[in-house]
Parts: sequence; C-alpha cells; structure tokens
Amino acid sequence: MIKFINKSNLKGENSLFRLENVKYKEILDIKQLTIPSNKITCIVGKSGSGKTTLLKLLNKMISYTEGEIYYKNRPISKINSVELRRQIVMLPQNPIIFPGTIKDNLMIGLKFSEKPLVDDSQLFYALKTVELDKPLDEDADKLSGGESQRLALGRIILMKPDVVLLDEPSSALDQNTEHMVIGNMIDFIKRNNKTLVMVTHSNDISQAYADITIPIEKGKISE
Repeated sequence: MIKFINKSNLKGENSLFRLENVKYKEILDIKQLTIPSNKITCIVGKSGSGKTTLLKLLNKMISYTEGEIYYKNRPISKINSVELRRQIVMLPQNPIIFPGTIKDNLMIGLKFSEKPLVDDSQLFYALKTVELDKPLDEDADKLSGGESQRLALGRIILMKPDVVLLDEPSSALDQNTEHMVIGNMIDFIKRNNKTLVMVTHSNDISQAYADITIPIEKGKISE
C-alpha cells in the first residue's frame, strides 16, 4: 500500500531524514517532512517542481538557504560532506561514465569511497542485477544512454551505501526494461536493509514499488 507522509511523525529509530522549515532560494519551501529508513520513497511531481533540488539537499550536493535537515537526528550542516556522501550516494539523471572499460567504471565507486575492491563474480552480479549483459572489458564509451544508466546503478550496488538517491534512474529505458531494472534494484535495497529515495516521472513505478510517495508542486509538499 502506498503511503504519503508529509509530517515529522516518524521520530525515533525509523526516522532517517527530517526537514524543518527548509528553503532553497525560490525553488523549494518545505515546512516539515520526514523520510523513514529502510523504505522505498518516491518523489513525484511535474518538471520544475523542485524534485531534484530536494534530492540534492539530502547529501549536500547543494546547501539549503534556511531551516535544517537532520540525518539520523544530526544536522547535516554539521556532518562532513565526504563522510555524508559515503553513506548517502546519489545517482543523477545523466550519470558520469569514466574513460575505460565497464570493469573500470564499476570499480571506480569503490576506489572513491575507499572500500575494498571485489572480484569479477561480484561485478557480474551487479551487471545481472541491472540487466546489463556486457563483457567487463568492453569500452564503456560505447554504451547507449540506457546502458550507461544501468552501469552507474551497478556501480552503486557494489558500493552498498546506507542510502541511495536516484534521480529519474529509468528515464532512458523502455517500459519493460524499466520495470526489470527498478524491480531488481528495489529487491537489492530490501535484502540489504538499505534506504532508497527516488525521483521518478513514472506513475507506474511509484505505484508499483513505493512504500511512501511524496508529491511536490511548485516547491512545496502537495497535500
């Protein structure tokens, strides 16, 4: 069942993010919002409504103008940005693909986050999870837009952050592939007791997978 939460009413161990009177320029104005841990939260709304801005605020890709955001009851303004982004990893709509092979691109997230490297079996597992049937030694620059999105998702799976932020992760995928990839990603999140916050334009995706749906309209939480 899809639930809509727009109040700070999940205090305690289930509360992961809490926003209090948060503003970002003239784009976002959120009085109160709680995002719980170990759930699938979808942020929905029209283009330009502030969805991506909200996502970027959660791991300090941008800094809010007013108010406070708490992560595990700590103000994120007081948390070191590098420390925060190792726990909360964001995948933008147009992910970065680095020069080199598919294997290089899968491994680079582990290197950046200073986590142990993994063997090829785990790389193939990540590719299988995102439905990308490609050899590890293939040049990543040859991938299509949809394949690049899936490769970047595989990179995040290997990093195993506490929180995954996805901005339109299936925008370049056809509907059948979209459901397979997102479904597999959510299975991974749930099996590993992680948290997923996802911006999506797809009502099908939010209705099929979201535990919580947060609608945004003109920078505000829609009642």
